Amino acid sequence: MVDETSLDDHLAGLAAEGRRFAEPMAAEQIRVRGDRRRRRKRAAQMSGGVLLAAAVAVGGLSLVRPGPESPPSVAKPTPSRNAPQFVPPTPAPGEEYASEIGYVYDAMVLADGVQVTVKQLRTERGTAVPTGVVHKVTLSPQTPVEVEQVAGGKPGDMRLGELVDRLRGGPRWVFAVDYDGEGRIQSLREAFWLTVE
Repeated sequence: MVDETSLDDHLAGLAAEGRRFAEPMAAEQIRVRGDRRRRRKRAAQMSGGVLLAAAVAVGGLSLVRPGPESPPSVAKPTPSRNAPQFVPPTPAPGEEYASEIGYVYDAMVLADGVQVTVKQLRTERGTAVPTGVVHKVTLSPQTPVEVEQVAGGKPGDMRLGELVDRLRGGPRWVFAVDYDGEGRIQSLREAFWLTVE
């Protein structure tokens, strides 16, 4: 009788341990995504505090500036002080990527990759409208790019390094830029379905 009880206890212990380690993979992935969201939220809160402190400092300095300002030179444009800052999009819960729509242009080959300028657009009823946000990114020449019009009307896949000459000029081609949960660009997709205002 004693042996039977200890055997039952031992089997119950093994079953509990097995349940603990047999957690479904989906639950683990949900937990990982939740951890990422918490890290992004903390980073956004920290950066928001830093931006607020910087705005207060700049505002205080602008109040105590001596004398009138000279007007900016016509040959040297200055960025607007109220131009919106670029914030990389983050994937929605359960999504792998988040996309930013924008002109991709001014491509230059650098030692560590290809630098492009992205002029952000927002979509309104199928039409792309500028947001005023412009930023530069450096990408690997191997970054995958889905193209259609850029490739002469033939849908296909290319690498960013192959498109440098076509993207070298001013804003012409509109792309969806795909960001992962860490804020890194994973791919570009030509947004040929949008009309541009």
